[in-house]
Amino acid sequence: MRIVCIGGGPAGLYFAILMKKLNPAHQITVVERNKPYDTFGWGVVFSDATMDNMREWDPVTADAIQIAFNHWDDIELHFKGRAIRSGGHGFVGIGRKKMLNILQERCENMGIELVFEVDGEDRQYPDADLIIASDGIFSATRERYQELFKPSIIKRPNRYIWLGTKKLFDAFNFIFEKTEHGWFQAHIYKFDAETTTFIVECPEHVWLAHGLDKADQEQSIAFCEKLFEKHLDGHALMTNARHLRGSAWLNFQQVKCEKWWVNNGNSHVVLMGDAVHTAHFAIGSGTKLAIEDAIELTRQFQDMGDAVENIPEVLARYQELRNVDVLRLQNAAWNAMEWFEVCDARYCDTMEPEQFMYSMLTRSQRISHENLRLRDADWLEGYERWFAEKAGVTVDADKAPPPPMFTPFKLRGLTVPNRMIMSPMAMYSADDGVAGDFHLVHFGARALGGTGLLYTEMSCVSADARITPGCAGMYKPEHVTAWKRIVDFVHSNSTAKMGIQLGHAGRKGATKLAWEGIDQPLESGAWELISASPLPYLPHSQVPREMNRDDMDRVKADFVRATRMAVEAGFDILEYHCAHGYLMSSFLSPLTNQRTDEYGGNIENRARYPLEVFMAMRAVWPADKPMSVRLSCHDWFPGGNTADEAVEIARLFKAAGADIIDCSSGQVWKGEKPVFGRMFQTPFADRIRNEVGIPTIAVGAIFEADHANSILAAGRADLCAVARPHLADPAWTLHEAAKIDFKGVAWPKQYISGRSQYENNLKRSYAAPGK
Repeated sequence: MRIVCIGGGPAGLYFAILMKKLNPAHQITVVERNKPYDTFGWGVVFSDATMDNMREWDPVTADAIQIAFNHWDDIELHFKGRAIRSGGHGFVGIGRKKMLNILQERCENMGIELVFEVDGEDRQYPDADLIIASDGIFSATRERYQELFKPSIIKRPNRYIWLGTKKLFDAFNFIFEKTEHGWFQAHIYKFDAETTTFIVECPEHVWLAHGLDKADQEQSIAFCEKLFEKHLDGHALMTNARHLRGSAWLNFQQVKCEKWWVNNGNSHVVLMGDAVHTAHFAIGSGTKLAIEDAIELTRQFQDMGDAVENIPEVLARYQELRNVDVLRLQNAAWNAMEWFEVCDARYCDTMEPEQFMYSMLTRSQRISHENLRLRDADWLEGYERWFAEKAGVTVDADKAPPPPMFTPFKLRGLTVPNRMIMSPMAMYSADDGVAGDFHLVHFGARALGGTGLLYTEMSCVSADARITPGCAGMYKPEHVTAWKRIVDFVHSNSTAKMGIQLGHAGRKGATKLAWEGIDQPLESGAWELISASPLPYLPHSQVPREMNRDDMDRVKADFVRATRMAVEAGFDILEYHCAHGYLMSSFLSPLTNQRTDEYGGNIENRARYPLEVFMAMRAVWPADKPMSVRLSCHDWFPGGNTADEAVEIARLFKAAGADIIDCSSGQVWKGEKPVFGRMFQTPFADRIRNEVGIPTIAVGAIFEADHANSILAAGRADLCAVARPHLADPAWTLHEAAKIDFKGVAWPKQYISGRSQYENNLKRSYAAPGK
């Protein structure tokens, strides 16, 4: 094949090497705009895993790079006068110029043509069978065929300046310094025997407040030298910014392309490296992506044949396979990038250095609690000890501390024994609102199974507040008796606490039992529905009546009565249901609240009635018992509430006396498009907890101890609610403790003989082949 690589960065050069190695008969040219052996930039960083991959594909290049690179395992944080170090992270750093020179020399030795000082275009090479457009983030090739490549380019808000210094650091350092206008952070790593990369980053508002938008490069460098003076030990900061115009401060741009390759009429053109996708430097992934692009495309030519006629099929397969890994890494890089973008407002001022370090290490969400234990068990044990002591647990020096999920948590006069909640889940099994034997066994089994706090399903405050005829209630004396029986059993036979969730179905009421047709309206026996506005949930659902003031007074009285009954039944905590499109949620969301009176319009008006009811409940709920509010923190539909509105609503409830926010999302508007994934709703809990300053409950796709411990240890939430795993396994909490080999949680005395067998069976399964 005739192959031309436009752009002599890592992607183009390394692909040229691999394809020439695959078949020396290929005629390959690399076109580079710079002079021979002359490039700009400081250090690049990638992981040990990428280095291992390179060694497999071209040992000669890998050996040359190995001699030149700097390897380190440690990450060190400098924050609020403290230095904290964690090991086992495995990075490789090398000067960008050195790496490209190694690749250039390898190309020359292999007979690859290198053309310098030329801005290549694909149209200049009509004889090429394959053109690799590795021409960088501002790719002219991508721009030329943008209607075909369909790029998405997102400019991020933080400002950064890429500098270097002769001060050598022996770890990957992150330094945070506070100024009168906010926080700056530096990302620092040594890449050769003499030089260190020193990237300074800050939010846009901080950058503007310091007048750095008006500063030239020399003034910006002088500012950074002064800011980080105590860490530089008299060394200067240096720039290599000849490629820049004006200010040296940049905004990161995330690039994604819908299509990675096209046919220009003569040749097949494929984007590679930063031209097709970028990933933020917060996890050092740009060079990694470029190198692994080159490896994967070569692999496809190796597997499918490197003949010209195979090019379209190879490129299609390449994009299909490579896009999966790229998206995974881009998502991790996005999480890491966002962490640095929001830490000024969310974490820096409120977190202590220990938790800040944990949060930073797990910012990409690719590194979990147990993964940290593999990397640096001593550091993690020290952190767990710190976390436990903050929770009021005294841990003997010779004993291992409990993991975060098995530490207690206190709200007002309530202390839950561990931080795992059985989430409210409708059972549709009540008889005229009365919780019966099924509920006793259901809640009793999970209390015996180790859960720290059990929430009832939404217990409806009146008969016409029910979702279905099978929903539990709290509006008759017999409801109190039934719930008290369950609460008493839980209190008498376990250490678990019991919470009741009170709510009103609103426009989502009068429907069939879930297994008869979820959300489908009753065909007979339906009751009148009320809501903030007369909008049906489904097109064929009953149309609710818009609530008037008399309705509001009645419903408020129903909630107050139910609250008094919950006190009588002995519940430890009360949750007020303002999520999932039910009555109070219908007031909060602009999708379902189209009122023009004082209860519609802006957030304050939409929240007016739910807050009014909440305060009436709080007034009759015991002062030493906490109240929770469950919110839909994102409607997942255009025009609905987003996380921004959820933060404001949470502030209003905090001011009204709420103790904790249960952060769910969705189920407000049919046609929603949630973004599902592991722990997908936890970011809402994180943001509300750390921006509003109120404890939160994380919910949604939390299904193993590692998830919970990662969330709690990072300060992303204070409690974790688990739903479906509890349906599948009443002893989920005890079993998860066994899986992480934590023996500090008590099993019911009646079940102790089963504990050792369960734990031994786990050990045998781990020892089995393939485990």
